[in-house]
Amino acid sequence: MRVLNIYKSTISDGPGLRYSIYLSGCRHACPGCHNPRSWDENSGILLTPQALDQITEEINSDPLLDGITISGGDPFFNPAELTDLLAELKIKTNKNIWCYTGYTIETILASEKLSAPLRYIDTLVDGPFIQSLYDPTLLWRGSSNQRVIRLQSGRPLP
Repeated sequence: MRVLNIYKSTISDGPGLRYSIYLSGCRHACPGCHNPRSWDENSGILLTPQALDQITEEINSDPLLDGITISGGDPFFNPAELTDLLAELKIKTNKNIWCYTGYTIETILASEKLSAPLRYIDTLVDGPFIQSLYDPTLLWRGSSNQRVIRLQSGRPLP
């Protein structure tokens, strides 16, 4: 797994002040994507255990952070590695976790492989970016087809 960018404090990727990790790799290639450089799974730096330790240390040392956001690319590009990353972040920081993906929740839930990371995600922003549905007034998403879905134990809340 590779990290393209880290934003140690942002208000753009979910509620409050968040630590955002942008992962490399995406198969969706949405026209108008705000981050096409992230499509290449070889972009960025390798997420080593030492780098992950540094990330968790940075998160835990900032009392102003409200949570962690995982974006990309598409974090679900490699769901097994995403699951490992999320488990480590949840255990070591106990912060709420938001995750952005181009997959819909329905597609994720229909796949055992894709659904594994959900158990560590508190809020999922789902769906591909659709340029014709772009709306700059939307909160925390780029196009009106995308949904902000609160999860509990890996399942959407009613």
